[in-house]
Amino acid sequence: MSLWIERILKEFPAELSRLWITADPDDVLLDERVLAGLRDRGFEVLPFLDAVVFRAEYEQRYRHAWDQGQDGPAKSLVLHLRSNNTSDLPWDYLKQARQVSLSLANLFPKLNYPVVRALGAEYHEALFAAQIKHASQMLGGDATKEFVLTHIFKISPYLISRSEELWNVLLKLHYRDASLPTVLADHVAQVLDDNPEFSRLPISELFSSKSTLLRTVQVAWFRYLKKRGLCGTRIGESEARGLVAKVEIPFEHPDVRVIVDSMFLDGLLHPLALQGIPAHIPDWAKTGVVQDPLWLRNLVEEGIRGIHQSLESVETHRDWSNLSRRLGELIARFHALDSTRAEGLKSSIATLQNTVDDRLLAWVKKHYGDLPSLPAAKAPVMVHRIPHFLSMRRNAGESKVALLVFDGLAVDQWVQIRESLAKRAPYLGFEENTCFAWLPTITSVSRQAIFSGLRPREFASSIETTSSEPTQWSRFWQNEGLKANEVLYRKSIQSNADLQNLDTALSVPQLKVAGIVVDTVDGIVHSAFLGKRSASKLIEDWCDTGFVEKLFQLLIDKGFSIYLTSDHGNVEATGQGKPDQGIAAEMRSERVRTYRVKETLEQVSAFNPNTYRFDIAGLPADFITLYAGGRTAFTQLGVQAVVHGGISVEELIVPFVKVMRVSENE
Repeated sequence: MSLWIERILKEFPAELSRLWITADPDDVLLDERVLAGLRDRGFEVLPFLDAVVFRAEYEQRYRHAWDQGQDGPAKSLVLHLRSNNTSDLPWDYLKQARQVSLSLANLFPKLNYPVVRALGAEYHEALFAAQIKHASQMLGGDATKEFVLTHIFKISPYLISRSEELWNVLLKLHYRDASLPTVLADHVAQVLDDNPEFSRLPISELFSSKSTLLRTVQVAWFRYLKKRGLCGTRIGESEARGLVAKVEIPFEHPDVRVIVDSMFLDGLLHPLALQGIPAHIPDWAKTGVVQDPLWLRNLVEEGIRGIHQSLESVETHRDWSNLSRRLGELIARFHALDSTRAEGLKSSIATLQNTVDDRLLAWVKKHYGDLPSLPAAKAPVMVHRIPHFLSMRRNAGESKVALLVFDGLAVDQWVQIRESLAKRAPYLGFEENTCFAWLPTITSVSRQAIFSGLRPREFASSIETTSSEPTQWSRFWQNEGLKANEVLYRKSIQSNADLQNLDTALSVPQLKVAGIVVDTVDGIVHSAFLGKRSASKLIEDWCDTGFVEKLFQLLIDKGFSIYLTSDHGNVEATGQGKPDQGIAAEMRSERVRTYRVKETLEQVSAFNPNTYRFDIAGLPADFITLYAGGRTAFTQLGVQAVVHGGISVEELIVPFVKVMRVSENE
């Protein structure tokens, strides 16, 4: 256990109290490693969002059991307050609870508090160790920035003087998904401002935005090839004037080209399709062009090996997020293969998916219960935190926000849509992320969590239907200070024919928030009797109608900031037979069965050995789930179908993407 985790956990000696109150304005406690350590000690953490909701859960689940001399769900409960003001808490809780105060200012006394607070929680552990080892005195703002850049990001801007040094640092930074916080990116830009070689570059944005960096490198790569007489078809990217400054990147430098090569292999960059390969093209550059009909197959094969190798280092929810995106890119490429070459890789893909699923299931059983409590300041970790994140974006200046929920959209299918948009609408840019759906991954649970901003336990009365979503969406935003006529909810948006009515609804002058369900993909995958490859072809045809870019353009024209997500993904599964008892919460969701009576579930599971249970604190107490094991489904024996509801990377981890029009000056 690290010094950082030990330092926080020592504030919670076991057996001192049943109820704890933690004043934690910096969300120090909401780190999945800290939460795991608390759970191992018998603690459960519950965020304090509403006095009535908390009291109901505390009295029902914890206090009643403790008064009976039982441990209940946990031996101790930590009420987590995201401020220092405990005066808002009920007096009886304050009287009986043991109080703890946590803050980054106290934990990092030698470093500048505003700079430390700008960092993500994933850096606190390393920064705490660096402070102990290297900080001999209190540091001011600029000194703290240099300290963090040196010891956490391994960057020293004063040592960057040549173009190859800058691009080597930038590419390494974003390849490991470690974009700089704005406060550090601005500092680097200020240091490099005197260097005339970098005067035309948007330094701060290149360091802080992965999407800007990738788009800049992509266009520079095509320009690099064109200057060498290599012209062809751009894969997944169209040429567009004025979108990116004409940046020259030293691709031939060894430190640069090795990272660019990896970015092509992982799908972060797109190659150029050529008719024949000129003899003069160097070997290192061939990854960035389509060399022959075997190119895509070889890329998929290399991707399979790469994900297998990286599985050992997957430990946190951020690691799973990164892996889900790599897997999504890989599956999208696999589906783009012709049937003959796809068949040759089918078993390798299946082996990889099963291996990843097994590893995810083991991780979920240990860590999933911590995810609902994680903060949404940087990005939502779980889908029910999306409205809270959007509210923060509104407070940060995005006065009009639109949430598009593409029902049933898996990450690989988002990749396919993104690639289509890159060709059809090159003026669009994307900041891509992912978040975790609610288990079980069915619409009535996970999509309702999105629009309500609540855990499923908090909408128990409507958990088997989505009919309450309009009311829940409106209620959330009214609690955030908006009026009912400033909030819009629309569903069943599927095609160009639906856009006119949507345009009218979005034209209301006072409208500030829109929640829109696009359920075309869900309909496609449920009718894909030939598997996800056939669904991929249908999604391609849908994209070719121009609906998606027209929807985005409509929202952009109305002044909305656009965020896209999904309630769950989907997988190919093989039927293991239908249980004789039990009613699924959603009949098309055949990867999971739900029961109100524990004894019924036990009878069903006894006759269906390839199943497992997974109890989640965020679900209603009488909403008991039984999952189909592996990649099987509760459908006719041996029949394959595209389904959802279970625990796999493709079902559980969904896209969360900001869509924007790229400025002409980028």
